[in-house]
Amino acid sequence: MEYRRLGRSGLKVSVLSFGSWVTFGGQVGEALAVECLGAAHDAGVNFFDNAEAYAGGESERIMGRAIAELGWERRSYVISTKLFWGIHEGVNTKNTLNRKYLLDAIDGSLERLGLDFVDILYCHRHDPDTPVEETTWAMSDIVASGRALYWGTSEWRADEIRAAWEVAERHHLHKPVVEQPEYNLLRRRKVEHDYARLYDDIGLGLTTWSPLASGLLTGKYRDGAPEGSRADLPGYEWLRDFLVDPAANAKVDRLAAVARDLDCSPAQLAIAWCARNPHVSSVITGASRVEQLRDNLGALDVIGRLDDDVLRRIEEALA
Repeated sequence: MEYRRLGRSGLKVSVLSFGSWVTFGGQVGEALAVECLGAAHDAGVNFFDNAEAYAGGESERIMGRAIAELGWERRSYVISTKLFWGIHEGVNTKNTLNRKYLLDAIDGSLERLGLDFVDILYCHRHDPDTPVEETTWAMSDIVASGRALYWGTSEWRADEIRAAWEVAERHHLHKPVVEQPEYNLLRRRKVEHDYARLYDDIGLGLTTWSPLASGLLTGKYRDGAPEGSRADLPGYEWLRDFLVDPAANAKVDRLAAVARDLDCSPAQLAIAWCARNPHVSSVITGASRVEQLRDNLGALDVIGRLDDDVLRRIEEALA
Protein backbone atom coordinates (compact mmCIF):
# COMPACT_ATOMS: atom_id res chain seq x y z
CA MET A 1 0.00 0.00 0.00
CA GLU A 2 1.20 3.51 -0.83
CA TYR A 3 0.49 6.40 1.56
CA ARG A 4 0.20 10.01 0.43
CA ARG A 5 0.00 13.29 2.30
CA LEU A 6 -3.40 14.93 2.45
CA GLY A 7 -2.55 18.07 0.48
CA ARG A 8 0.04 20.08 2.39
CA SER A 9 -1.00 18.64 5.75
CA GLY A 10 1.18 16.13 7.53
CA LEU A 11 -1.60 13.50 7.57
CA LYS A 12 -0.90 10.43 5.41
CA VAL A 13 -3.73 8.38 3.92
CA SER A 14 -3.67 5.16 1.93
CA VAL A 15 -3.85 5.78 -1.82
CA LEU A 16 -6.85 3.43 -1.90
CA SER A 17 -9.44 3.92 0.82
CA PHE A 18 -12.81 2.43 1.71
CA GLY A 19 -16.12 4.30 1.79
CA SER A 20 -19.62 3.31 2.88
CA TRP A 21 -21.88 5.27 0.51
CA VAL A 22 -24.85 3.16 -0.72
CA THR A 23 -23.47 -0.06 0.78
CA PHE A 24 -23.58 0.31 4.59
CA GLY A 25 -27.19 0.25 5.67
CA GLY A 26 -28.33 -0.34 2.09
CA GLN A 27 -26.59 -3.46 0.79
CA VAL A 28 -24.30 -4.33 3.71
CA GLY A 29 -25.23 -5.18 7.28
CA GLU A 30 -22.99 -5.18 10.33
CA ALA A 31 -21.51 -8.68 9.91
CA LEU A 32 -20.43 -8.05 6.32
CA ALA A 33 -19.20 -4.58 7.27
CA VAL A 34 -16.86 -6.18 9.83
CA GLU A 35 -15.58 -8.56 7.17
CA CYS A 36 -15.01 -5.83 4.55
CA LEU A 37 -13.40 -3.37 6.96
CA GLY A 38 -11.16 -6.06 8.35
CA ALA A 39 -10.01 -7.16 4.90
CA ALA A 40 -9.33 -3.56 3.87
CA HIS A 41 -7.37 -2.79 7.05
CA ASP A 42 -5.35 -6.01 6.67
CA ALA A 43 -4.42 -4.89 3.12
CA GLY A 44 -3.03 -1.61 4.43
CA VAL A 45 -6.05 0.66 3.97
CA ASN A 46 -5.97 3.25 6.75
CA PHE A 47 -8.62 5.74 5.55
CA PHE A 48 -12.36 5.06 5.91
CA ASP A 49 -14.99 7.51 4.66
CA ASN A 50 -18.56 8.04 5.82
CA ALA A 51 -21.24 10.76 6.00
CA GLU A 52 -24.06 11.76 8.31
CA ALA A 53 -26.61 11.43 5.50
CA TYR A 54 -25.64 7.91 4.37
CA ALA A 55 -28.61 5.68 5.16
CA GLY A 56 -29.95 8.38 7.48
CA GLY A 57 -27.12 7.96 9.97
CA GLU A 58 -27.20 4.15 9.95
CA SER A 59 -23.99 3.96 7.91
CA GLU A 60 -22.09 5.76 10.67
CA ARG A 61 -23.59 3.44 13.30
CA ILE A 62 -22.63 0.32 11.34
CA MET A 63 -19.08 1.52 10.74
CA GLY A 64 -18.66 2.55 14.36
CA ARG A 65 -19.90 -0.78 15.72
CA ALA A 66 -17.80 -2.71 13.20
CA ILE A 67 -14.61 -0.87 14.14
CA ALA A 68 -15.34 -1.44 17.82
CA GLU A 69 -15.82 -5.16 17.18
CA LEU A 70 -12.57 -5.31 15.23
CA GLY A 71 -10.80 -3.69 18.16
CA TRP A 72 -8.56 -1.39 16.14
CA GLU A 73 -6.32 1.03 17.99
CA ARG A 74 -7.55 4.56 17.27
CA ARG A 75 -4.10 5.61 16.10
CA SER A 76 -4.14 2.96 13.35
CA TYR A 77 -6.85 4.46 11.12
CA VAL A 78 -8.12 7.71 9.66
CA ILE A 79 -11.88 8.23 9.54
CA SER A 80 -13.97 10.97 8.00
CA THR A 81 -17.57 12.05 7.89
CA LYS A 82 -19.50 14.78 6.09
CA LEU A 83 -22.19 17.28 7.09
CA PHE A 84 -24.79 19.24 5.10
CA TRP A 85 -27.89 17.24 4.14
CA GLY A 86 -28.99 16.58 7.73
CA ILE A 87 -31.08 13.73 9.11
CA HIS A 88 -33.55 15.65 11.32
CA GLU A 89 -36.52 17.70 10.18
CA GLY A 90 -36.28 21.41 10.82
CA VAL A 91 -35.41 24.71 9.22
CA ASN A 92 -31.88 24.67 10.70
CA THR A 93 -31.18 20.96 10.36
CA LYS A 94 -31.25 20.23 6.62
CA ASN A 95 -29.31 21.48 3.59
CA THR A 96 -27.32 24.01 5.57
CA LEU A 97 -23.85 24.81 6.84
CA ASN A 98 -24.89 27.34 9.44
CA ARG A 99 -23.12 27.36 12.78
CA LYS A 100 -26.08 26.01 14.75
CA TYR A 101 -26.37 22.95 12.54
CA LEU A 102 -22.64 22.19 12.26
CA LEU A 103 -21.90 22.36 15.99
CA ASP A 104 -24.83 20.09 16.75
CA ALA A 105 -24.38 17.67 13.84
CA ILE A 106 -20.75 16.83 14.61
CA ASP A 107 -21.80 15.64 18.07
CA GLY A 108 -24.45 13.38 16.53
CA SER A 109 -21.96 11.88 14.09
CA LEU A 110 -19.43 11.21 16.85
CA GLU A 111 -22.10 9.53 18.97
CA ARG A 112 -23.14 7.25 16.07
CA LEU A 113 -19.51 6.41 15.26
CA GLY A 114 -18.67 5.84 18.92
CA LEU A 115 -15.67 8.16 18.67
CA ASP A 116 -14.29 11.21 20.46
CA PHE A 117 -13.15 12.78 17.17
CA VAL A 118 -13.01 12.25 13.42
CA ASP A 119 -9.79 12.84 11.55
CA ILE A 120 -11.42 14.70 8.65
CA LEU A 121 -14.74 16.57 8.59
CA TYR A 122 -16.15 17.67 5.25
CA CYS A 123 -18.80 20.18 4.27
CA HIS A 124 -20.75 17.78 2.07
CA ARG A 125 -21.96 20.49 -0.32
CA HIS A 126 -21.72 24.27 -0.54
CA ASP A 127 -24.48 26.28 1.16
CA PRO A 128 -25.33 29.44 -0.80
CA ASP A 129 -27.59 30.69 2.01
CA THR A 130 -24.93 30.78 4.73
CA PRO A 131 -22.04 33.27 4.54
CA VAL A 132 -18.77 31.47 3.89
CA GLU A 133 -17.32 33.35 6.90
CA GLU A 134 -19.84 31.70 9.22
CA THR A 135 -19.15 28.22 7.88
CA THR A 136 -15.37 28.70 7.98
CA TRP A 137 -15.44 29.96 11.59
CA ALA A 138 -17.68 27.07 12.66
CA MET A 139 -15.51 24.43 10.98
CA SER A 140 -12.36 25.99 12.44
CA ASP A 141 -13.95 26.01 15.90
CA ILE A 142 -14.81 22.30 15.56
CA VAL A 143 -11.17 21.58 14.75
CA ALA A 144 -10.01 23.80 17.63
CA SER A 145 -12.32 21.87 19.99
CA GLY A 146 -10.66 18.57 19.02
CA ARG A 147 -13.81 17.01 17.57
CA ALA A 148 -12.14 16.95 14.13
CA LEU A 149 -8.45 17.19 13.26
CA TYR A 150 -8.77 18.57 9.71
CA TRP A 151 -11.60 19.95 7.63
CA GLY A 152 -12.41 20.15 3.97
CA THR A 153 -15.14 20.36 1.36
CA SER A 154 -16.97 18.05 -1.03
CA GLU A 155 -18.18 19.04 -4.49
CA TRP A 156 -17.46 22.74 -3.96
CA ARG A 157 -16.50 24.98 -6.86
CA ALA A 158 -12.93 26.25 -7.03
CA ASP A 159 -13.95 29.82 -6.20
CA GLU A 160 -15.94 28.64 -3.17
CA ILE A 161 -12.97 26.69 -1.82
CA ARG A 162 -10.65 29.64 -2.37
CA ALA A 163 -13.10 31.98 -0.61
CA ALA A 164 -13.17 29.75 2.51
CA TRP A 165 -9.38 29.42 2.47
CA GLU A 166 -8.94 33.19 2.24
CA VAL A 167 -11.32 33.79 5.17
CA ALA A 168 -9.27 31.35 7.23
CA GLU A 169 -6.00 32.94 6.13
CA ARG A 170 -7.26 36.44 6.97
CA HIS A 171 -8.46 35.50 10.45
CA HIS A 172 -5.75 32.93 11.30
CA LEU A 173 -8.26 30.07 11.40
CA HIS A 174 -7.86 26.40 10.57
CA LYS A 175 -7.91 26.22 6.77
CA PRO A 176 -9.66 23.66 4.56
CA VAL A 177 -7.00 21.20 3.39
CA VAL A 178 -8.92 18.76 1.20
CA GLU A 179 -11.73 18.53 -1.34
CA GLN A 180 -13.74 15.37 -2.09
CA PRO A 181 -14.97 15.49 -5.69
CA GLU A 182 -16.26 12.81 -8.01
CA TYR A 183 -13.42 11.73 -10.31
CA ASN A 184 -13.33 8.94 -12.84
CA LEU A 185 -12.69 8.29 -16.52
CA LEU A 186 -16.06 9.83 -17.40
CA ARG A 187 -16.08 12.76 -14.91
CA ARG A 188 -12.81 14.68 -15.04
CA ARG A 189 -13.32 18.41 -15.44
CA LYS A 190 -13.23 19.54 -11.80
CA VAL A 191 -10.07 17.65 -10.89
CA GLU A 192 -8.14 18.23 -14.10
CA HIS A 193 -9.25 21.78 -14.97
CA ASP A 194 -11.36 23.64 -12.40
CA TYR A 195 -9.09 22.98 -9.41
CA ALA A 196 -5.79 23.22 -11.31
CA ARG A 197 -4.66 26.51 -9.69
CA LEU A 198 -5.58 25.37 -6.18
CA TYR A 199 -3.02 22.59 -5.98
CA ASP A 200 -0.10 25.01 -6.06
CA ASP A 201 -1.83 28.11 -4.67
CA ILE A 202 -3.26 26.62 -1.46
CA GLY A 203 -1.93 23.05 -1.45
CA LEU A 204 -5.34 21.44 -1.92
CA GLY A 205 -5.48 17.67 -1.41
CA LEU A 206 -8.10 15.37 -2.95
CA THR A 207 -9.93 12.29 -1.70
CA THR A 208 -11.92 11.35 -4.79
CA TRP A 209 -15.10 9.30 -4.92
CA SER A 210 -16.85 7.07 -7.48
CA PRO A 211 -13.78 5.86 -9.41
CA LEU A 212 -16.03 3.28 -11.08
CA ALA A 213 -18.73 5.83 -11.99
CA SER A 214 -21.20 4.07 -9.64
CA GLY A 215 -20.27 0.71 -11.16
CA LEU A 216 -20.66 1.68 -14.81
CA LEU A 217 -16.93 1.22 -15.51
CA THR A 218 -17.01 -2.39 -14.30
CA GLY A 219 -19.10 -3.31 -17.36
CA LYS A 220 -21.95 -4.84 -15.39
CA TYR A 221 -24.55 -2.46 -16.86
CA ARG A 222 -23.91 -3.25 -20.53
CA ASP A 223 -27.08 -5.37 -20.67
CA GLY A 224 -29.22 -3.26 -18.34
CA ALA A 225 -29.46 -3.02 -14.56
CA PRO A 226 -28.86 -6.39 -12.82
CA GLU A 227 -31.18 -7.28 -9.96
CA GLY A 228 -29.72 -6.13 -6.64
CA SER A 229 -27.32 -3.67 -8.28
CA ARG A 230 -27.08 -0.03 -7.30
CA ALA A 231 -29.35 1.02 -10.17
CA ASP A 232 -31.95 -1.45 -8.90
CA LEU A 233 -32.04 -0.05 -5.35
CA PRO A 234 -35.04 2.06 -4.22
CA GLY A 235 -34.09 5.73 -4.14
CA TYR A 236 -31.39 5.41 -6.80
CA GLU A 237 -33.62 5.68 -9.84
CA TRP A 238 -31.81 8.93 -10.68
CA LEU A 239 -28.69 6.85 -11.46
CA ARG A 240 -30.33 4.28 -13.70
CA ASP A 241 -30.41 6.25 -16.96
CA PHE A 242 -26.73 7.15 -16.59
CA LEU A 243 -25.68 3.57 -15.85
CA VAL A 244 -27.51 1.93 -18.74
CA ASP A 245 -26.71 4.65 -21.31
CA PRO A 246 -25.65 2.88 -24.56
CA ALA A 247 -23.03 5.49 -25.53
CA ALA A 248 -21.34 5.30 -22.13
CA ASN A 249 -21.37 1.51 -22.19
CA ALA A 250 -19.79 1.53 -25.65
CA LYS A 251 -16.84 3.37 -24.09
CA VAL A 252 -16.76 0.77 -21.32
CA ASP A 253 -16.51 -1.99 -23.93
CA ARG A 254 -13.50 -0.30 -25.51
CA LEU A 255 -11.87 0.20 -22.10
CA ALA A 256 -12.43 -3.48 -21.32
CA ALA A 257 -10.18 -4.35 -24.26
CA VAL A 258 -7.38 -2.25 -22.72
CA ALA A 259 -7.90 -4.01 -19.38
CA ARG A 260 -7.68 -7.46 -21.03
CA ASP A 261 -4.34 -6.57 -22.59
CA LEU A 262 -3.07 -5.51 -19.15
CA ASP A 263 -4.42 -8.72 -17.62
CA CYS A 264 -6.50 -6.80 -15.11
CA SER A 265 -10.19 -6.23 -14.52
CA PRO A 266 -11.97 -3.12 -15.90
CA ALA A 267 -12.48 -1.98 -12.29
CA GLN A 268 -8.77 -2.25 -11.54
CA LEU A 269 -7.93 -0.25 -14.65
CA ALA A 270 -10.40 2.52 -13.73
CA ILE A 271 -9.22 2.77 -10.12
CA ALA A 272 -5.53 2.71 -11.08
CA TRP A 273 -6.14 5.50 -13.61
CA CYS A 274 -7.55 7.73 -10.85
CA ALA A 275 -4.72 6.89 -8.45
CA ARG A 276 -2.00 7.74 -10.98
CA ASN A 277 -2.99 11.42 -10.75
CA PRO A 278 -0.39 12.97 -8.39
CA HIS A 279 -2.93 15.48 -7.04
CA VAL A 280 -5.13 12.65 -5.69
CA SER A 281 -4.31 11.82 -2.08
CA SER A 282 -6.70 8.86 -1.92
CA VAL A 283 -9.22 7.12 -4.17
CA ILE A 284 -12.30 6.11 -2.18
CA THR A 285 -13.53 2.67 -3.22
CA GLY A 286 -16.67 0.85 -2.12
CA ALA A 287 -17.73 -2.78 -2.05
CA SER A 288 -20.71 -4.88 -1.04
CA ARG A 289 -18.66 -8.11 -0.97
CA VAL A 290 -15.17 -8.96 0.25
CA GLU A 291 -14.34 -10.46 -3.15
CA GLN A 292 -15.22 -7.14 -4.79
CA LEU A 293 -13.05 -5.29 -2.29
CA ARG A 294 -10.06 -7.52 -3.01
CA ASP A 295 -10.48 -7.08 -6.75
CA ASN A 296 -10.51 -3.30 -6.28
CA LEU A 297 -7.33 -3.45 -4.19
CA GLY A 298 -5.68 -5.26 -7.09
CA ALA A 299 -5.52 -1.86 -8.78
CA LEU A 300 -2.39 -1.21 -6.74
CA ASP A 301 -0.49 -3.54 -9.08
CA VAL A 302 -1.80 -1.76 -12.17
CA ILE A 303 -0.84 1.85 -11.36
CA GLY A 304 2.79 1.43 -12.39
CA ARG A 305 1.82 -0.24 -15.68
CA LEU A 306 -0.11 2.76 -17.00
CA ASP A 307 2.61 4.00 -19.36
CA ASP A 308 2.19 6.53 -22.16
CA ASP A 309 1.00 3.92 -24.64
CA VAL A 310 -1.69 2.59 -22.29
CA LEU A 311 -2.84 6.11 -21.46
CA ARG A 312 -3.09 6.91 -25.16
CA ARG A 313 -5.25 3.82 -25.70
CA ILE A 314 -7.49 4.84 -22.80
CA GLU A 315 -8.01 8.30 -24.32
CA GLU A 316 -8.85 6.71 -27.69
CA ALA A 317 -11.38 4.41 -26.00
CA LEU A 318 -13.11 7.42 -24.43
CA ALA A 319 -13.19 9.50 -27.61
